[in-house]
Formats: sequence, structure tokens, C-alpha cells
Amino acid sequence: MQRRKFIKALFAASALALLPIKALAAMWNTPAFQANKLEEAFAALQMRNISLSNDIQVVAPDKAENGAVVQIEITSLIPNTESIAIFVEHNPTALIANFEFGEGADAFVVTRIKMAETSDVQAVIKSGNRYFSAKKRVEVLENGCG
Repeated sequence: MQRRKFIKALFAASALALLPIKALAAMWNTPAFQANKLEEAFAALQMRNISLSNDIQVVAPDKAENGAVVQIEITSLIPNTESIAIFVEHNPTALIANFEFGEGADAFVVTRIKMAETSDVQAVIKSGNRYFSAKKRVEVLENGCG
């Protein structure tokens, strides 16, 4: 009889352990990450009235020898930054990443992205109900030579 109780408790614990994974999967915005065009990705993330801002720093190479690995850094100096979304217009899917921050976190991201061709790397910052943006043009070189 105790073996049955143990097995039931084990299954219950397994179900509870998987619950956070299901909750995180529910937060994944599939339409935004599958959007082919920049405007479609903005609409899926409900981003409207995006203003240009000098308080966002996008650090990326002017020329990327290998489009498969392009390192970018984004820093937001905008108070109460809630999220940083990264877009590349000429990629097969425009939305590259969407980072959400907890209260008091530094709004700074370093990542490597894949770029299909020369394009702008655009960072969109959410603060409250407002959106701010900055861009950096990255030229992708063919075969690693300019």
C-alpha cells in the first residue's frame, strides 16, 4: 500500500515540476517570432508609436565578416526599462530576441545574432506604456572580405 502512495506522490511532484515550463511556454509570443516583416512583429508585440531615443546605445560592428555570428550590445539608459526587443529587418524572421527585465535590473544585453544580409539592427525598449528605439546599420560581407 505504501508503494502506491509513493508512486502517486512521485507523479504529483513530477506534474508540479513541469508546471513552470508550461507557464513559460505560454508566455512565448509565437506570432511575433514567426513574423516575416518588421511591421507584423511590431503588431504582434502590440508596439505602437515608437519614438527614436538617444538614451539607447546599440553597439555592433560596422562590417560583419561572418553573418552567422554578429555580436551586439544594447544598453538602455531609459528609466524603468521593462524589456528590450531586437529586430533585424532583412532576416527571414524580423524579431530576433525579446528580453524582459524585473524591477531594478540593469537594462543591458550582450548577444550574438545571425544576419542574413546587410540591414539595420533595431532595439526597441519598453518603459511603461511607451516604446523607444535606436538603430545601427551592419554590413554583412560575403566570404569574409570587403
